[in-house]
Amino acid sequence: MLVVMHKCATPEQLESVLSIILSLGLKAHPLPGSTRTAIGITGNLLSIQPDQIGALPGVMEIIKVTKPYKLASREFHEADTLVTVGESRIGAGNFSVTAGPCSVENEVLMMKTADFIRSLGLTLMRAGAFKPRTSPYAFQGMGREGLKLLERVRQKTGVLIVTEVMETEEVEAVADSADIVQIGTRNMQNYPLLRKVGKIRKPILLKRGMASTLEEWLMAAEYILAGGNSEVILCERGVRTFNDHSRNTLDLSVIPPLKALCHLPVVIDPSHATGKRAYVPPMTLAGLACGAHGAVIEIHPDPDKALSDGLQTIDFPSFEKLMDKLREMAKPLGVVIS
Repeated sequence: MLVVMHKCATPEQLESVLSIILSLGLKAHPLPGSTRTAIGITGNLLSIQPDQIGALPGVMEIIKVTKPYKLASREFHEADTLVTVGESRIGAGNFSVTAGPCSVENEVLMMKTADFIRSLGLTLMRAGAFKPRTSPYAFQGMGREGLKLLERVRQKTGVLIVTEVMETEEVEAVADSADIVQIGTRNMQNYPLLRKVGKIRKPILLKRGMASTLEEWLMAAEYILAGGNSEVILCERGVRTFNDHSRNTLDLSVIPPLKALCHLPVVIDPSHATGKRAYVPPMTLAGLACGAHGAVIEIHPDPDKALSDGLQTIDFPSFEKLMDKLREMAKPLGVVIS
């Protein structure tokens, strides 16, 4: 349910409406606009009659929100959400590139990568301190030692950190070290984890589950938004299909309907989607063309020696060429690369 206040509603009238919503055991989400304020209501709406709110002073109208994902829907929030992290703007009119190795390996690698990223005018570096791997015998990351290493790299280079959290017990530690906290595909419906990151005040990169529908993805985002964290970035990272020519299928067809239904920014991960480094540049360009707000790309100075996911990782010269193509392609589209 959405309460739309009159343009001339007073602060006292707004506060009165908020108090009554809270007294009914519901959550109120003020949504200030350019001309008037709206209030989103979430919770068990069976306990409320529209007339209880609609007759209050300052209320213009009550709108029933039909989508199950209330806070993520454009019915609640018509304007695009723009997430600003340092110099990067993730959202409408922007294409933000995040790059780095799959996992934190050592300080020399991370410093070299951070310096390279900064030389290209970028600010966001991805790297996993904790790594979910299909095999229990594969490299699982450096854990908290990796987080400390990322902090040192940020302090020395100014690069900003995107890294994954896998357990509720690690949320605070990862949030202290990261500038953007990532929820991986395997944890998209880990509701205790979603509730926990909903309480922190760092942007959340929420990857789509490898077999999840658009609605299931948005309902996962709703858990984070309902917790009070409004800075959610959706990441399409490929879904499982019957194809055998790539690791997964990068579902670019989900981006237009997603942008029509939801105000949150959406980026792509062509590395995990394709699983093959040769496919990463063309799929990144395709993502820009179809309206994505950014890309998360795995890079490494020597991909064949990477401790994880080397087959889908591109080297520095290939990434530099890709950035040149992105900037060239972005100009006629009116998109800013950051």
